[in-house]
Amino acid sequence: MLHYGDVPTVDTSSWTFSVSGMVERPFSLTWDELLALPRKTVQCDIHCVTTWSRLDNTFEGVPVQALLERAGLKPAAQFCLVVAEQGFTTNLPLSDLNRPENLIALTWAGEPLTPEHGGPARLLVPHLYFWKSAKWVRGFELLDEDLPGFWEQNGYHMRGDPWKEERYGGRGLTQHEINKFRNASKKHL
Repeated sequence: MLHYGDVPTVDTSSWTFSVSGMVERPFSLTWDELLALPRKTVQCDIHCVTTWSRLDNTFEGVPVQALLERAGLKPAAQFCLVVAEQGFTTNLPLSDLNRPENLIALTWAGEPLTPEHGGPARLLVPHLYFWKSAKWVRGFELLDEDLPGFWEQNGYHMRGDPWKEERYGGRGLTQHEINKFRNASKKHL
């Protein structure tokens, strides 16, 4: 249940999920439109950067690949900046995002995700450390360059493979470097 800051209150009547950036068909979904999409169940283990793991989890949600297919990825799209509530972001290479086991997860163990666990919707990328499975997810911005997200700007690894123990990537970024990355991200909007 680790997160930075307070657990946000998410109003699903105004909630949207957007796919933008280097795509042919940018789109935005309301909560009801997301719920109407076909769902998939995934069984997986999850691994936290703080060294704990939880085995045999069952998540259900909308397959990420279906959302990427709907958007139509441009050939130059190689990375994704995942956007979540409260300005949180995390980065993923497209090769890590565009996988069959990845979901916009809506339930865990048959129950709706609680706010503390990222509800109403969180990204699920089970092959990477769980900070890459952004809580309170709101969209994907497809990019041609790898821009660090919130934790990556603060010293976490750019990828986060638990089998390679990719926890930390070196020093945190200076405010000048963070501003440079934020401005680079804005050029794609």
